[in-house]
Amino acid sequence: MRHSKEYILLIIGIGLLLFLWLYQEDEAKLEKAIESFEDYTSYDSDLPLSDQSLERFDKDNIFYSNLYVSLEKIDPAKLEETDQISLELLKFIVNESLVQYKFKQHLNPILSDAGFHISLTFKVQELTNQDDVTEYLNFLQAIPNYVDQSKDLIRKGLEVGISQPLVIFKGYESSYEQHITDSAHENYYFSPLARLPTNLSRQFRDSVQEVGVKLIEEKIIPSFQSIKEFFESEYYSKTRTNIGVSSIPDGLAYYQSRIYYYTTLDYTAEEIYEIGLKEVERIRNEMLEIIDGLEFEGSFDDFISFLRSDSQFYAESPNELLMLARDVSKRLDEQLPRYFRTLPRKPYGVKKVPEAIAPKYTGGRYVGTDVNSTEPGYYLVNTYNLLSRPLYVIPSLTAHEAVPGHHLQNALTKELSLEIPNFRRNLYLSAYGEGWGLYSEYLADEMGIYTSPYEKFGQLTYEMWRACRLVVDTGIHAFDWTRDRAVNFLSSNTALSIHEVNTEIDRYISWPGQALSYKIGEIIIRDLRKEAESALGTTFDILEFHEIILEQGVVTLPILKQRVKKYIQEAKE
Repeated sequence: MRHSKEYILLIIGIGLLLFLWLYQEDEAKLEKAIESFEDYTSYDSDLPLSDQSLERFDKDNIFYSNLYVSLEKIDPAKLEETDQISLELLKFIVNESLVQYKFKQHLNPILSDAGFHISLTFKVQELTNQDDVTEYLNFLQAIPNYVDQSKDLIRKGLEVGISQPLVIFKGYESSYEQHITDSAHENYYFSPLARLPTNLSRQFRDSVQEVGVKLIEEKIIPSFQSIKEFFESEYYSKTRTNIGVSSIPDGLAYYQSRIYYYTTLDYTAEEIYEIGLKEVERIRNEMLEIIDGLEFEGSFDDFISFLRSDSQFYAESPNELLMLARDVSKRLDEQLPRYFRTLPRKPYGVKKVPEAIAPKYTGGRYVGTDVNSTEPGYYLVNTYNLLSRPLYVIPSLTAHEAVPGHHLQNALTKELSLEIPNFRRNLYLSAYGEGWGLYSEYLADEMGIYTSPYEKFGQLTYEMWRACRLVVDTGIHAFDWTRDRAVNFLSSNTALSIHEVNTEIDRYISWPGQALSYKIGEIIIRDLRKEAESALGTTFDILEFHEIILEQGVVTLPILKQRVKKYIQEAKE
């Protein structure tokens, strides 16, 4: 029986409406899930400090468990690309919250160079108006409860075998003793109140400083005294002595979860260890070529000793180190339009790491700010112990932490279109972010930033450092390496100062898996670029390639692979 044309069109129309309804249904489910996630994760955003109670973490786990079930019911095939990415990313980070709770990691808020009390340091910033002042005073008021809650979590962790190794706490007393001052006025937490802007009335400034002195005397100094007593009379004597995370309950399973989270790929510890050894061998050969070119008389070890000891490679003052970092920053800024189609609006500043945390801190780090903040992003340079801060690594460090590294990537992500969910504009995944940072060190070579063989060697020593991490991190946490073996491996393969080698090894011990993200992420990005260059030949456009890498913000490496392959295919058509 033949159907009329109108009947056929009606059937097609009904089918199309049904398809659109099903499509919109999954889109609506995702929108609702994202809204629920963003509402929930902002529940304590108005608090001066986040709630650290056990009840809060139990409540979080129930919420994330239910949310993950909802996300599993959404069909990604019925979503457009941006929504597919949002779905995959939300599932990834919700799963991470469930994993962290499963392995009781909320009971361990301590790292060798970070942790519950050290993180407070970054809230000490310039105050520009009355709202800033009110917020800061509320922050000071909230510190004692935050400290007490954090100590309760750590005590519970000790009871169930979740803690940090004792070895990482050498010199840790500097993280709390500096805040136990004889007077409020010399306390680091008073410093923003001592520099209140003159546009505030004298009467207001005087009254605020009076309140600040009282809070520091009655809240801040006693809180840090309690932290000192807690660590020195309670924690250090009870914490574990084994350095590998495999020594805690379900430690090997937890480490495997760290490999997945920090690489976003399904590697085993053995696979990463082998990748690391191959990269170490390749980079060492490139280093030897530079040494030969310099006609240096001596072995590789002799050259490393020369770099660590010769005064020409070290600044004579903190300002000299900062001036070099600022000079390199501006030279990098100049190159950006040649490599990037889209640049961020948010500027960045260069300043030294706060003295309160510098002794146990890394050589440099980027600290971003909210997109609506009047504060810039900051590239922090560690000027503590100048003989451990060689000048020849400053170009690499700057490219990684400032531009085209973390600042450019972080600021662009925060400035993404409002069509991108808010959670993605504030997302950070190490495999992507740190992989991009290390790729940026490589890119700086193309930009002509390394102006001497020593600076090029500095770039290679930074790359070697990240390759060594693949070996050292898996060695410590999966293969029972001792701390001495890890220190010897890193110090014998890089020109890092011995001080920095030691602080880095402590960091890897306290933060399992994170160190893997740099080299794995960089390998993937560089491989994708090679693939695009090979496939597109003379039509390859570096501006377009970087746009593809950056325009959706932070993503997992599998998502990044999909995007680049799609870009190659479309560019060839």
